[in-house]
Amino acid sequence: MREVWRMWNYSTMVVLTVLTAGIFAAILIPFKGIPLIPGLTELRPANVIPVVFGLLFGPAGAWGAAFGNLIGDFFGTLGVGSFFGFWGNFLAAYLTYKLWGDRPLADLPRHLLRFVGAVVLGAWACALVIGFGLEVFKLLPFSVIAVAVFINNAVIALILGPVLLRLLTPRVSRWDLAWTEQMDPEDRLPGPSRRLGLFLVWLGAGGGYLTGLALGVGLISAPALPALALTLIPFLAVLLAGCFLL
Repeated sequence: MREVWRMWNYSTMVVLTVLTAGIFAAILIPFKGIPLIPGLTELRPANVIPVVFGLLFGPAGAWGAAFGNLIGDFFGTLGVGSFFGFWGNFLAAYLTYKLWGDRPLADLPRHLLRFVGAVVLGAWACALVIGFGLEVFKLLPFSVIAVAVFINNAVIALILGPVLLRLLTPRVSRWDLAWTEQMDPEDRLPGPSRRLGLFLVWLGAGGGYLTGLALGVGLISAPALPALALTLIPFLAVLLAGCFLL
């Protein structure tokens, strides 16, 4: 995870962060008038940006997605949920590029299943973090917001992602803007245990999302609503630990 912090030492990576945030927000804002859940979320074709720019720009895409979502929230959905939206969108990009690894993006058709897995993992993590936050503050039930966030993230990214990557990858490569070309090898070394990290992020994101959903819709009985949020805390801790190990 060291690249997440060390990228700020590279001026081009900072510029790519600003670029990602600007594009993400610019696509988000016009769709604020098409709410899915008024005051909390809307139709978001922009959710393809964390996936695509995460794969292209690595940590710059992750930070850009986080700040871009926050900027978008200033136009109608700013609130306590914005904190969780910041980190949820960060993870949507971070986990996508971490799961993809060093594989050339030009080989996307050969690694389509991995791309699908990366999108689903990022969408699960984003939905878990945002759903947990809104559940804790009793703004919206986990089962409602988490499903909306997951569908908004996964479906849009799976449909539009390959198209955008096909268009952008050759240009990013030609201009040497890929994050693996911008950052020195020692600043993008993997974490201490990639395999364990991958296991933990799948367990934390997938297990937390599915458990929260099962509790929310009554497939698993819980004595009280706070029990749902408390049940999700260990999954969030496992997810965080996995992120640091990747």
